[in-house]
Amino acid sequence: DVQLQASGGGLVQPGGSLRLSCAASGFTFADYAIGWFRQAPGKEREGVSCIGSSDVTTYYSDSVKGRFTISRDNAKNTVYLQMNGLKPEDTAVYYCATATWEATIGAMTGRDGMDYWGTGTQVTVSS
Repeated sequence: DVQLQASGGGLVQPGGSLRLSCAASGFTFADYAIGWFRQAPGKEREGVSCIGSSDVTTYYSDSVKGRFTISRDNAKNTVYLQMNGLKPEDTAVYYCATATWEATIGAMTGRDGMDYWGTGTQVTVSS
């Protein structure tokens, strides 16, 4: 069975940092893109960042560009999202999901198409 497990969330003060991890199993991890999405209470789900099957191709939403960095370790079947300069508006449940690169980049702007979704991890940015 395909499984994606997001972890690393928590409570952090504005300006702080967190590193989220997405551990995957049940499929050929190195062949697929991974996307990070978030959903805040009362808001629609938003695409945050994604990475292609290698770590060369990446995408960041305008709201996180310059603050977040996505990377992957195919030997560990894990994708990371390093989040620096956190703001209260980054507060949300963060999810990882997998699909082809074409589907994942489309999902960053709201299109359906991710094949599998993982569990979420709560990120709260507050003083």
